[in-house]
Amino acid sequence: MYKELTVSVSWIMGLSAFVLFNSCVFTPKKSTKKEAQRIVYANEVIPFFNDWNLILGDGSNVGHANNFEHEDFFYTTNDGQKNWIVYKTPNAGDTHGTSNNTRTELAQVKKWYPETADDKLSATLKVMNVSSTGDARVAASYSVVVGQIHSADGHENEPLKIFYKKFPGHTKGSVFWHYEINTAGDDNAGRWDYSTAVWGNDFSVVGDSINTYPEESKEGIALGEEFSYEIAVKEGVMNLTFTSRGHETKTFTKNLIASAYSTSEEMPAQTRKLFASIGQDGVERKEAYLGEGCFFKLGAYNQTNGKSPEVNRNWCSGAETHEGDLTKQYADGNYAEVWFKEARIDVSDAAVSNQGYFTKND
Repeated sequence: MYKELTVSVSWIMGLSAFVLFNSCVFTPKKSTKKEAQRIVYANEVIPFFNDWNLILGDGSNVGHANNFEHEDFFYTTNDGQKNWIVYKTPNAGDTHGTSNNTRTELAQVKKWYPETADDKLSATLKVMNVSSTGDARVAASYSVVVGQIHSADGHENEPLKIFYKKFPGHTKGSVFWHYEINTAGDDNAGRWDYSTAVWGNDFSVVGDSINTYPEESKEGIALGEEFSYEIAVKEGVMNLTFTSRGHETKTFTKNLIASAYSTSEEMPAQTRKLFASIGQDGVERKEAYLGEGCFFKLGAYNQTNGKSPEVNRNWCSGAETHEGDLTKQYADGNYAEVWFKEARIDVSDAAVSNQGYFTKND
C-alpha cells in the first residue's frame, strides 16, 4: 500500500513538473504596451521632412521634424484606412513674429525666385475642425490657411494663401485663395488681399451681425472631406489646381512678376469693400514679387484669434481663447485641425538655402 502511494505521488509530481515546464516554454510572449502602440512618425507617412522646418502651436521651432511628434500639435493618426499627419493649433497661444495667429506649420528651408522658378507643391488633406466661436462679421473668423507661398524679402508679403472656412451650423465650408499685393514703397501698412473662390464663397462673404451667418454655399466642402491642391510656379507664373471627388476641378493662373494692381483704379471692388474702408488702400509695385526669394508653407495656420474686431474688422475675430488655456480651447472647439495624407515638393536647382525661413510678418 505504501509503495503504491509513493509511485502515485511521484507520478503526479512528475506530471505537474512537465506541465509547468512546457507551459513556460510554449506560452506566447505578451506584447508590451510600448510594442503594441508603436509610434508612427510623420516622416513615415510623408517622407519629405528634410525639405522643411516646423513651428508648433506654442510658438516653438522644431526644425526638421524627422522622428518627431507632439501630442498637442503634431502627430499621426489612422482613420481605419490610411495614416494621416495631424496639424493642430489653438485660437490663442504664443505666436511667431508680428502675426496675431497661432500655427502648426511647415516652412520650406530653401527659397526660390519667381522669375527663375520651376517649383511645385502638392498636397491632399481634410480639415477636421475650425474655431467654434468668432465674430461672423470678421472675414477671417472660422478659417484656417492650409498652404502658402511666402516672401522672405522686402515686405515679406504672401503671394498665396489657401483658406478653408466654415461658419457654425453650416454643413459645408468654402475653399478660396488669396493674393496679397507686394506694396509699392517703404510703407507696407496699405497692403491688402484679393480673394478668389474655389468651392463655395470667397473671403468677403460675412455675416450681418456677430452671430448671424450668410447663406450656406451648396458647392462647398464639408469638414472631413478630402481635397487636393497643386501650386506650380514657373518663370514668374503661378498655376493653381484644386481637385476633390464630386466637385468640379478648378484651375487658376496668376502672374507673380507683373502687377495687375499698380494703380488705384485697378483696385478690385471686393478690396474696396473690405480693405479700403479700413485704410488699407495701397498699390502694388509694378514688378510685384520679381527679385524676391519665396518659399512654400504647409499645415494649419489658424486665422481665428481673440483680438478685438475694433482693431481690424478683417483679421481680428474676437473668438473665445480662455486666456490661452490650451486644454479649455481644445475642449470646446476653439482650434484648427488639418490632416494631410499626401504631399510632395519639387524644388528647382536654382533654389537656395533660406536662413531666415520664419519671417517677421508671417
